[in-house]
Amino acid sequence: MRTGVLALQGDVPEHLAALGRGLGGLAPRPVRTPSDLEEIDALFLPGGESTSIARLLRDAGLWETLERRLRAGLPVLATCAGLILLAGHLEEGPSGPNPPTFGVLDVTVRRNDYGGQRESFEAPVRVQGLEGGDYPGVFIRAPRILKVGAKAEPFAWRDEEVVGVRQGPVWGLTFHPELSGDPRIHRRFLDAVSSPA
Repeated sequence: MRTGVLALQGDVPEHLAALGRGLGGLAPRPVRTPSDLEEIDALFLPGGESTSIARLLRDAGLWETLERRLRAGLPVLATCAGLILLAGHLEEGPSGPNPPTFGVLDVTVRRNDYGGQRESFEAPVRVQGLEGGDYPGVFIRAPRILKVGAKAEPFAWRDEEVVGVRQGPVWGLTFHPELSGDPRIHRRFLDAVSSPA
């Protein structure tokens, strides 16, 4: 499977390193142009600053191509800001105007709802069907999933709070698996979309 990491802004090197380190030397492609995006089978949409990423997607001519590929079923694992860009609805919060979204995940999200950089934290996350116990969740200026619609399915929780959802081949996380040193979620995603049930 040809994989790519959207490489416009955010924790791109961390995703590239996590994928190469933890998945048998997988070499994902940095995605910066529409032609890059056309040549991959699955995309990792990293954390960063959602408004900046949305603007850079437009500037790079990637917005329309990504929207088309998402509608056609491109598998995507989106973390933090990536989740915000995929959400069906953004609730207004303290972070200023919301960016546009692709609307492919049936969730309502509020940006930076746990607080700013100083309120970042680590906490165990329970991931449905993940072997090896709780996952080490890294939450940095994290969004909060306020509501999960009928089309989406929760699959990860911090205590009783939903922190991971999926809708077909599109997965969204409020935390950063690429910063955990634990490759299990990346591997689980790739296994699921390589051989969907």
